[in-house]
Amino acid sequence: MAQKPRVVITYCPNCHWLPRAAWMAQELLYTFAGDLEEVALRPSDVGGDYLVEVDNVILWDRRKDGGFPEIKTLKRLLRDRIAPDRPLGHIDSD
Repeated sequence: MAQKPRVVITYCPNCHWLPRAAWMAQELLYTFAGDLEEVALRPSDVGGDYLVEVDNVILWDRRKDGGFPEIKTLKRLLRDRIAPDRPLGHIDSD
C-alpha cells in the first residue's frame, strides 16, 4: 500500500502565526481525515515564513503567493494534488 501524503505547515513563530497554522491544520485534518498521513506544524527560523507543503511540494508560499490562502483555496490545492476526483461539497460550488 502506498504511503499517504504528509502536509507540513511552516510558520513564523515571531509573527505569532501558530494559531493560524494550527487552525489550517485542523481544517485539513477534518476534511482529508482518511487521505493524509499527518499534518505537521514546523516553526521557521526565517521571519515572515508561511508555507504549506505536501510531500515536499509547495502548495502555498506567503511571500510568493501574496499573503495567506483562504481555507477553501488551500483545500482545493491539496485536493487537486492528492485526490483530484474527490468532491469537496459546498467548496466546489463557490
